Amino acid sequence: MSRTTSGIPGAVPGTGPFFDPYDTLPELLPLRTAARAGDWAAVRAYFAALDSPEQVSFAVGLLAEEDGVETMLERAAAEHPADPLPRTLLADRYVRIGWAIRSDLRAEHVSQDQFARFHAWLRRAEQLLIEVCAQAPWYAPAWTVRLITARGLQLGQAEARRRYDRLSAHHPHHYPAQTQLLQQLCPKWGGSWDAAHGFAREATTAAPDGAHTGALVALAHLERWLDLDGPEAGAYLRGVPVRDDLRFAAQVSVLHPDHRPGWHWIGAHSAFAMAFSLGGHFSDARRHFEVLGDRASDFPWSYLSDPRAAFVKYRKSALATI
Repeated sequence: MSRTTSGIPGAVPGTGPFFDPYDTLPELLPLRTAARAGDWAAVRAYFAALDSPEQVSFAVGLLAEEDGVETMLERAAAEHPADPLPRTLLADRYVRIGWAIRSDLRAEHVSQDQFARFHAWLRRAEQLLIEVCAQAPWYAPAWTVRLITARGLQLGQAEARRRYDRLSAHHPHHYPAQTQLLQQLCPKWGGSWDAAHGFAREATTAAPDGAHTGALVALAHLERWLDLDGPEAGAYLRGVPVRDDLRFAAQVSVLHPDHRPGWHWIGAHSAFAMAFSLGGHFSDARRHFEVLGDRASDFPWSYLSDPRAAFVKYRKSALATI
């Protein structure tokens, strides 16, 4: 299970963390190269070689972050109208453009003009995704992005659940979609803590041993921690019930002998490492830092003001435990 920085080109052990997925997962580099070259044939060939819907959703989200890639994707979507991939990629790219306009600030800090432009981009994405999901209702990446548009367009809890249920009928443990629904179920998007924690625990219990799904438990606790203020936040994660909840979720997911890393392992271990560390449970965090080595994921570490410094600090404390 242990990993080192040996797979990170040019990395010197102990100099991390490295947050860029193209550094931590170098097998993704051909995708970026093809996207930046505007080479749709190479992009399509890359996706065709992926062996799971989770990998496809991961790669869709990554490519959608590339500035200017919409030019290639608009052309590909027009030239290949029966293929769900280019329209899904284009929709996700439109979502990223819109969300950059909106920003990640709470709603009260976003202007009406920002909201108007944000929603316009999301409606363009939604129209593409409606067509894809009608033609290919089994296509997990499109439903995953539709969970994001549902949240951004404020379509409500029931609609988000409906979309997730449509996806889960074909892919019952699709981790990328589960992380999106978890966001919707948090109070900041109209949900409740009971709903968020309940979904995380139910999904973890239902998932096969070794699935990434257990990380939802850690993410739910981190969301709740983020919503608290001052000493109350630290006390929450230090609590024994939270610690035990995290321990169980870790044991049945990323620490289980049947765990198969895929491309979400860095984010899943990061969620546990961060949650355990913020609660002062460094002996529990140690296992996750040992697996991560110098790798880290932007989310959820980006919730901290200085992700790199926090990772280094908490890793040092965790590795000092016996």
